[in-house]
Amino acid sequence: MKIVETRLTKVRVPTNPDAVNSLEWGDDGWSAVPKFIVELITDEGLVGLGETYRGIGEDAVRTMATALQGKNPLQLCWQSLPQGGDLSTALVGYNSPRYRARDYELRQARSPASDAFEMAVLDLAGKALGVPAHRLLGSAYRERVPVDFWFGRRSPEDAGRRTRLAVKMGYHGLKMKNALEDPTVAQVEAIVEAGGPGFSITVDPNERFYRPAEAIRLAKELERFRNVLCFEDPMPKWNLDWYRLFREKTTIPVALHLGSPTDVINAIKAEACDYMNLGGSMLNFVRCAAMAEAAGILIWHGSGVDLGILEASYVHVSACARNCVLPGDVFGRLIREHDLLATPLAIAGGHVAVPPAPGLGVELDRDALGRYRME
Repeated sequence: MKIVETRLTKVRVPTNPDAVNSLEWGDDGWSAVPKFIVELITDEGLVGLGETYRGIGEDAVRTMATALQGKNPLQLCWQSLPQGGDLSTALVGYNSPRYRARDYELRQARSPASDAFEMAVLDLAGKALGVPAHRLLGSAYRERVPVDFWFGRRSPEDAGRRTRLAVKMGYHGLKMKNALEDPTVAQVEAIVEAGGPGFSITVDPNERFYRPAEAIRLAKELERFRNVLCFEDPMPKWNLDWYRLFREKTTIPVALHLGSPTDVINAIKAEACDYMNLGGSMLNFVRCAAMAEAAGILIWHGSGVDLGILEASYVHVSACARNCVLPGDVFGRLIREHDLLATPLAIAGGHVAVPPAPGLGVELDRDALGRYRME
């Protein structure tokens, strides 16, 4: 079996009205973000699906497609696959026949599009072997993965209104975006009133609580609410000492959104967080999750308001990680007009079911793909 064709489709799927921000915060910007849908086709007629993150350029996608042409997905060693380069690798002569790499050389350049193709290869391999993708990564520890409701920056009134919708849909908590200048205490009060005492809240300012002085002061105001699950990335992550100080000064747990093994190592060494929101490729997530588990840290899988193929990959790897018990960021069709899946992921009661079919267990909705396709 070998890959004989690659189909690349550039799509743009708008967000649903009233799904992200209150009107006073303006357009959320997600509707203008394009993505690539990847289809790897073998000589046996199998199709492996992948989806890029936002902001990945076409050149990177086409370079990866060329690198996989003619390869057998069941015999690929992903660590040795050509994945592109940058100026620094060119300067040291990585591409020269005179360069002799050591066996322990770890500085291989990684293409920004490689995660989508890794996903598609795992989808192909699972379909060829007749097993779900999680079986190729250690097998699922659980059949359902906890997930939360989500929204962007909201007025307290809107936060309460959306929370009532979340409860009606069966969610047990939510994650909200905000910043220091937002009415965070009033937002939390409205959410607690609408959701009840057992409804959890993850506060995610994307580093916009700025400094320990502001972040700790706000945390002290929110300590009376047992609903606050954690602060995620309250301050700039370049200074992990700030995070350790935050942990010393407040009882509210703090989470770091991380994507690389080296970042996970540094956070563990610095004792900088209670929880981790992990991302990266499917293989990378499993590696990082194991490192966090060794340190006794609970995790969830993050997202970038993605479409269905990426979200399916998140569900498979989340199911593999024993310490992935915190509610993740899989929204299905909650945020965007469509997820491009023929059958949406099964989300109910604050959990998403792991797709049981071979590979990622999802198929494309061809009509939707054509509807949202960009020239």
